[in-house]
Amino acid sequence: MAVFTTVSEAELTAWLSDYSLGQLLELQGIASGIENTNYFVTTGNGRFVLTLFEKLTADELPFYLNLMAHLARHGIPCPNPMANRHNQFLGTLNGKPACIVSRLSGKSITVPNLAQCAAIGAMLGQMHIAGQSFSQIMPNPRGATWRAATTPQVRPFLKAAQAALLDREVELHSRQSGISLPQGVIHADLFRDNVLLEKDRIGGLIDFYFACTDALLYDVAITVNDWCMDTGGRLEMQRTQALLRAYHAVRPLLDAERDAWPLMLRLAALRFWLSRLHDMHLPRDGELLNAHDPRHFERVLQNHIDAAQAVWL
Repeated sequence: MAVFTTVSEAELTAWLSDYSLGQLLELQGIASGIENTNYFVTTGNGRFVLTLFEKLTADELPFYLNLMAHLARHGIPCPNPMANRHNQFLGTLNGKPACIVSRLSGKSITVPNLAQCAAIGAMLGQMHIAGQSFSQIMPNPRGATWRAATTPQVRPFLKAAQAALLDREVELHSRQSGISLPQGVIHADLFRDNVLLEKDRIGGLIDFYFACTDALLYDVAITVNDWCMDTGGRLEMQRTQALLRAYHAVRPLLDAERDAWPLMLRLAALRFWLSRLHDMHLPRDGELLNAHDPRHFERVLQNHIDAAQAVWL
């Protein structure tokens, strides 16, 4: 289980005394996730999710918590941070920055249908529009600087052909700023396991802790690369078009974004190939059971390179 910091019921009860959330009824560790420690918490006032942050610092976290509160106020179904009696979203629990947020309804799915792809496309467009009025800025922590720094760390673990592919893609994207494309707040990790569905309706978007300010199209590419792939790591046309058309109906895509789409798909695949290589070969101290296989996004990247043209609207 990916719980790095253990919290007892007695410790949580003491911590919750600073909140108006009622008496603790149940505490349950959540097995998914590789970045933070998460627990389901049930109190007399409802169901919540407790997060202890293992990497992000107290100085970094206000952006994410304020963003979720902003999006929730604008009708986006995302975790709403609970403020303590000092009107603060962030506290400290067992030596780690911690927050407690509303628990959303629904469950993640493995094989999305066309209606579900359309639903996440429309919701992503709505989130991007809602984010336009959010004033805080967070440069992408997994951008060009991170790619340049991480590549030499993972290269010793790669075969020659893999290393050559990685080097070529990192160098290619170092020349593509994407700054001419529409910018704004992006989720940056909107995989299927970060979306809760109730049949074909979006019940919640979760795990905003990679959110940042970047090209909105990059967020679309990240989402398509997870939601619209066939078993061989190639874009499935109907699901891709369903997602893109639904997004476009909410936030119309520009001609410049159409032109950038094939390279953006590659950049999105590169980002997750590289991060999964790092998590696999250079994990943090302690047990890490949920590291994802990096070969999947290596295949996705290579398929994007080989494709005659990327699926569009």
